[in-house]
Amino acid sequence: MTIPHAPLVALDTVWFQVAGTVCNLACTHCLVSSSPTNRTHDGLTLEQIRPFLDEAARLFSARGFHGTSIRDIVAAVDMLPGSLYYHFATKEALLAAVYAEGVRRISEAVSGAIAGKHDPWERLEAAAIAHLEALLQASDYAQVVIRVRPMDAPSVEGELVRLRDNYERLFVELVQDLPLARGTDRRTLRLMLLGALNWSQTWYVPPGREINARGERRDGPRAIARRFVGLLRDQQLQPS
Repeated sequence: MTIPHAPLVALDTVWFQVAGTVCNLACTHCLVSSSPTNRTHDGLTLEQIRPFLDEAARLFSARGFHGTSIRDIVAAVDMLPGSLYYHFATKEALLAAVYAEGVRRISEAVSGAIAGKHDPWERLEAAAIAHLEALLQASDYAQVVIRVRPMDAPSVEGELVRLRDNYERLFVELVQDLPLARGTDRRTLRLMLLGALNWSQTWYVPPGREINARGERRDGPRAIARRFVGLLRDQQLQPS
């Protein structure tokens, strides 16, 4: 394999590189001994940056993307802003990492819930339950996926949209498999279900001993998701 190199022609460009780190260039005039093969300070693992991601998820969830600064995040993990920028070049890049982790967690929950189920309505119900439980069980990462809009961070908007669309493709396939009446707008049905599930965080109160004004006990995520899917299924089963 040929390693690219940059010959020293003139000092019109200065490349700042941390000594001993991996670099994609092999320059004979490098002053800090960085190269593609120098792994004195290797790349970070997910566990090493987990504290940054956890704190960023907590703050993005509670304050929103624009309401959170890099200083807010680093203050909570006792580090300097420059140290965080070593791991993430921008706040938008950090948001993308948090968003990706949130999508990964919700996707795994939904995929695990529908595994082994074959009836289309049962699969959709299981997916809706897993989705809603991920949203309502105090997961900061899931809240970021729902509350932070891709347009809030223009520089990574395309990446966030791609992550969201890849996840929603699970529901595209689930709704596509439903035995619906001819002419049913499956896209609208899917968006309506996901919209209802996502919006529930604005009015949801965890179940317990609390009773609502009509004397009824509050439902948990599982019961709510079943009711949403049941309304769609029952409507389809009604004679036209």
